[in-house]
Amino acid sequence: MSQHNIIGSEAFTRGPSVIIRKYRAGGMRRRRARTAMAFVAGAGAMLAAGAVGAVAVFGAGLP
Repeated sequence: MSQHNIIGSEAFTRGPSVIIRKYRAGGMRRRRARTAMAFVAGAGAMLAAGAVGAVAVFGAGLP
């Protein structure tokens, strides 16, 4: 039978113990900015597609 040196509540934690060796401080900020830029680009593409669709349906007679 093997013997382990586990003390206290360490044996009952749900997740594994993880040691973060390298952490980039701006990573989350860059990811959030990239997501916001993708959202703005998608919204712009949808507006352009809607304008093209409106011209196709109603013709060039729109003001």
